[in-house]
Amino acid sequence: MKTDRELIKDYLMQNVALVMKQPYGNYKFPFIDPGSPAYSGNLWDWDTFWAVYSLINVADNENVPEDFAEKVKLHAKGNVLNFLNFQLPDGYIPMMVNNPNDPEPYLLKKHTDGEILNMHKPFLCQQICLASGYSGSFDWIKEKLPKLELYFNCYDTYYYNQTCGLYVWADDVMIGVDNDPSTFGRPRFSTAGIFLNSFLVREFQSMAKIYENFDNKEKAEHYNKKAKTLAQKIQSECWDNRDKLFYSVDVDIKSRPYDWFHKGLGVFWNTLFIKVRCWSSFLPMLVGIATKEQAAELVKHITDEATFWSPYGIRSLSRDEKMYNCEATGNPSNWLGPIWIITQYVVFRGLMNYGYQKEAKDLCERTLKLLGDDLRKTNTLHEYYVPETGEPVINGGFVNWNILALNMADELENKESAGRFLPFDFLCDINA
Repeated sequence: MKTDRELIKDYLMQNVALVMKQPYGNYKFPFIDPGSPAYSGNLWDWDTFWAVYSLINVADNENVPEDFAEKVKLHAKGNVLNFLNFQLPDGYIPMMVNNPNDPEPYLLKKHTDGEILNMHKPFLCQQICLASGYSGSFDWIKEKLPKLELYFNCYDTYYYNQTCGLYVWADDVMIGVDNDPSTFGRPRFSTAGIFLNSFLVREFQSMAKIYENFDNKEKAEHYNKKAKTLAQKIQSECWDNRDKLFYSVDVDIKSRPYDWFHKGLGVFWNTLFIKVRCWSSFLPMLVGIATKEQAAELVKHITDEATFWSPYGIRSLSRDEKMYNCEATGNPSNWLGPIWIITQYVVFRGLMNYGYQKEAKDLCERTLKLLGDDLRKTNTLHEYYVPETGEPVINGGFVNWNILALNMADELENKESAGRFLPFDFLCDINA
């Protein structure tokens, strides 16, 4: 009888090539989609990053066709180049394109018409580092550096909150963690998400790494400084020393004129915690901005069976939140508790980063069992699962970041991972 890991590997090796698509329509380069009928032909920002991240591990550690690694390199670069082809003059890049035959994709039209929406999440430069590190050269992206500068300028122009020094979501559409209650249903430009800001630290570092490879020390220093400054702001604004947890925060905080009443002590705090316990609270362990003492407290939350720790892995939302719900839904997808494999890998990698190998191993075993059980029952994998029972919820045939289960198993055995091409070994000394 095959082990969970063997079943998952066999399934993924049979289906992984399906996510690598050829150019068509306005997609001028090869690209990667999530590998489910529900998302066929879609180009997504953080999905493509994690797909490449996991495919590099497959290419390095599994028995794959001779040309597999070259295909991964080609499609990784193609993801980036396709997105850059959709960039508008002000730097805006959409977070997804679902109809490349449309002469003016929906999100670009909305932005051009003056409605500021969320833009490409901070995974563009991270994917450039993945593709460049794996292929051994950054030369392919050199002529695109002005476009990357425009991309960051767009973030600073539309999404930076000067009062608190954090970046905010424009709205709750396509934020990755679709219905995260810290953003979903809240006013526009009011949430500085821990997800957004944590990955922006890594995006700034990745841009610095790109410039370092072109010997531009001044620009590299500029982006490293932006990373460190943002890490400091996450620490000062998002860490709750009472709950021992990182939270997204409300930035819509100010004294408002009111005749005679609001004349005394005004609002002197920059943010308020949005006290929703979500898996993204653990991202500072992935990107290395949590202190060792904070990590120790976060691990207590991770392994708490009353909140995040379930028989099949980490819940995407704490079980004791009043919004906890595992129903099937699309647009938005459901992150109100169901298990997503991306959340398992992110928490796993954070645990490994800070030396919690025992807990990481336990999480890996639960994740492998979850997917192994699904394959035995349904002969396919799904997008997300019920934490208490392991039952699949939606979108059979989903590949994408389910491949990260193999990363978890391989990294426990000290096999090389795609993270070696990124500044993931960085513990951010924000006081230096």
